[in-house]
Amino acid sequence: MASISVPDENRTITDAQEISNFLKPFGIWYEKWEVADRIGEKATNEEILEAYKPEIDRLKQQGGFVTADVINVSPETPNLDAMLEKFNKEHTHDEDEVRFTVEGRGVFHIHPENGPVFAVLVESGDLINVPRDTQHWFNLCSDRHIRCIRLFEDPSGWTPHYMDDGVHVKYSPLCWGPDYLAKADDIDPVVKL
Repeated sequence: MASISVPDENRTITDAQEISNFLKPFGIWYEKWEVADRIGEKATNEEILEAYKPEIDRLKQQGGFVTADVINVSPETPNLDAMLEKFNKEHTHDEDEVRFTVEGRGVFHIHPENGPVFAVLVESGDLINVPRDTQHWFNLCSDRHIRCIRLFEDPSGWTPHYMDDGVHVKYSPLCWGPDYLAKADDIDPVVKL
């Protein structure tokens, strides 16, 4: 389930309806799609696209998207760090960035013109768009795994346009999810001198 963090306001939003309400003024839409029993654990990219064909077709009709693909990123992905360097700095695109997370987790950091910087943690079942020309960046979570359906208006994909003085350097690059919190609970809070 997605969650929103607004670091400068020390605020977190976890309710699906509140998430949608928060994102709407920024032109961002959020949907929750069913994942359980929809695809097999070892589903191919083609099987994933076929399983979600009704949703993909609906989005293509609504948003003018012409193609969809599946991206699968894991610690074993060749040149993973170089690939992530393309997305972890503040940038914009000439079209909407639309992703449905099939597996894994990641964080979209959004820097809107009319609001505070906020982070949207996406997990399995979460669909989000980042509107064209919206300043943002993306990071994987600590397990460095995500599998997503992406939709495109231009079949060649998104080209990032980087900000000269991106604010991404002021914010945490990783999501601190349940795996981090469990480790933090194991730390002895008493400092022995």
